[in-house]
Amino acid sequence: MVTHNILVVDDNVEILEVLEIYLKEAGYNVYKAKDGLQAIEVLRLYKIHLILMDIMMPKLDGIKTTLHIRENNNIPIILLSAKSQEYDKIEGLEVGADDYITKPFSPPELLARVKAQLRRYTKLNTGTLNQSQIDIRGLTINQKNKTVEVNDESIKLTPTEYKILLLLAKNKGTVLSLQTIYESVWRQPFLDSESTVMFHISKLREKIEIDPKKPMYLKVVWGHGYMIE
Repeated sequence: MVTHNILVVDDNVEILEVLEIYLKEAGYNVYKAKDGLQAIEVLRLYKIHLILMDIMMPKLDGIKTTLHIRENNNIPIILLSAKSQEYDKIEGLEVGADDYITKPFSPPELLARVKAQLRRYTKLNTGTLNQSQIDIRGLTINQKNKTVEVNDESIKLTPTEYKILLLLAKNKGTVLSLQTIYESVWRQPFLDSESTVMFHISKLREKIEIDPKKPMYLKVVWGHGYMIE
């Protein structure tokens, strides 16, 4: 059985010690850091499989640290914060965090989220998720079963919504015009069908985005089309 290494980052020594106890009892190896700069140094020296990180820290906070880590590392990052405003959660997820837990939290909830993120990360890096599955920052599309999950929560899509999402996911980082989306999904000539595509994308956003007005996945590029970043 593989023992995972978890890095806990928090400027509060008591929280560091409590988290270390919970995680070690669950069978994990624990590394600790008191700020973002220390966390980056630990990552340089050791193989870390998941990071639990506070947002409000001196020297380098959790948001900036996440941005730095995401430049060349895709390991799971769970942000911890006493801030419970929806804006704070969205900001954390938008910069590349995989999950967000509000303090105070229960040990069972924390461990459940850790296990979920490690399970996804382990599958991605052992190849058990083959080409039939696409994973984009918590958005999982299983082409074999035609299912969609966001942060392990099942999302029910219509066949058309699923086809649009799959098309954009397969072309991640590329802007697709309304004409391209329509002709690829509906298999018909594009004849003033802008409103049809926009309607379905609007419904799709409502289902997969935390805040449809500030989408994490489906981005519009005005005058050009849509893309998944």
